[in-house]
Formats: sequence, structure tokens, C-alpha cells
Amino acid sequence: MADPTVLVEIREEVALVTLNRADASNTIDMALARELLAAAIQCETHATVRAVVLTGAGKNFCFGGDLRGMVAGGQAVDAYLRELTSYLHSAISHFVRMDAPVVAAVNGTAAGAGVGLVAMADLAVSAAGAKFSLAYTGVGLTPDGSTSFLLPRLIGARRAMELILLNRVLTSEEALGWGLVNRVVADGEAVDEAMAIARKLAAGPKGAFGKAKRLVARSLGPLEHHLALESQTIAAQAASSEGHEGIRAFLEKRNARYARNS
Repeated sequence: MADPTVLVEIREEVALVTLNRADASNTIDMALARELLAAAIQCETHATVRAVVLTGAGKNFCFGGDLRGMVAGGQAVDAYLRELTSYLHSAISHFVRMDAPVVAAVNGTAAGAGVGLVAMADLAVSAAGAKFSLAYTGVGLTPDGSTSFLLPRLIGARRAMELILLNRVLTSEEALGWGLVNRVVADGEAVDEAMAIARKLAAGPKGAFGKAKRLVARSLGPLEHHLALESQTIAAQAASSEGHEGIRAFLEKRNARYARNS
């Protein structure tokens, strides 16, 4: 039996959720997307969970979508991505709407949808050596994982477009200055710091926290509608000639050659 791709450990009143594909830099394949949704529902419905910490196993937080899985989908990549994002986006919606506050503990690199998992958290702690990069357009794709919805609201539209169009890599200090994370700690201390914050939150008024989260979410606009649009767009783009070329160029470690008439 395969190892679980998402681990959930209940430590008294805090749920530690760990993306568990360390050898693949915690990239999101179909199994991980499904298990992340199951983990979100478990955290939302567990009687004793009053706060959640989300992190990644190994050296990195999450490299985003598993491009090899997309290629393996062949001509069915459109359907593959629509299914994968349905699980991923539903998980994000549950984390955003649940009463328990969610704290992201970012170790190593957060890329693509990994940045979305940081953005959807209520608070985020970054290791000093962590880096943040969207990388979607670098492989001919479009944003998903709530990034095109939450990033403009967190860091502003101009900065969000800089990350989307230029694929700028942010250091932890830049992410702090831009408002993507709340604090930066020494490498190796992100989970401990996030757990300390979560334990403090767990002692607070969970009901009030939940209502406050939903008020903020309501002020941001129709998240679920936008997530559906992200799913449709990335699925169609992955099936296009640009998507095919961008993904294959990345996996073959060469520069992409996009048709100039597209």
C-alpha cells in the first residue's frame, strides 16, 4: 500500500497537516489533491481541532502541480486538470471557511499552487531560506490554487502581475515586505513557530475566529466562483499548443519555443 501523500497529526487541539511527497518536492498529483481535501474536511469536522498548521515534508513546502502527471494524462490533460483542481480547490475552500485558524509553515520553496496554499492560510510563517515563485506562465500555463484570486488582495494587483508575468522569485524577506507572510524565522524553525502560534489560537474563541474568517472571506468576493474559473482556464491552457510546449520544455530542461502566431 502506498504511503499517504498527506499526513494529519492531531496534537491536542492543533492539527498538523503535512504534504508528504518529499521526494517530489510535494508536488500536487491526483492522490495528494484528494487527500488534502480529506484532510481539510477532517480538520473542519474533528471535535477537538481548534487550529491547523499546514507544512511540507522534506526540504520544500510545495512545488505546485505535478507536471509529469499532466504529461502522463496525454490528450486527456484537460479532464485530468479539471478533476485535480476540483479536489484542490475544494480543499482550499474548506480551509478558508472552517472555524479553526490555519497557519502555513513554509520551508524551502513554495511554487505555483504552493503559493496559493500559503495565500489561503490565515497566517503564514516563513523560514529565512524559503523562496516563493508562481512559475505558471514559465511553462505556458495559467494560475490556479486560488493564486489569481488571493494574491492581488494580499499584495496588490501590480505586484501580483509581476509574479504572474515575470515569474519573479521572492525571498522570504521580500515576501514579508509584500505581505505574503506574517513573519520570518530561522531555517528549521518554521513549523515550531507555526505550532506555537496555533496553540495560542487554539486557546482562543474558535467560534469568533470562524465568523471573523468568513467576514473577511465575504469581503474578498466570490472565492468559489473564481476557483471554478481558474480550473477551467488552466485545464484549457494545458491542452493548448502553448501548454504542451511549456510543460515538455520544462521537463526536458530546455527553453520553450512558443509559436509566434498564437
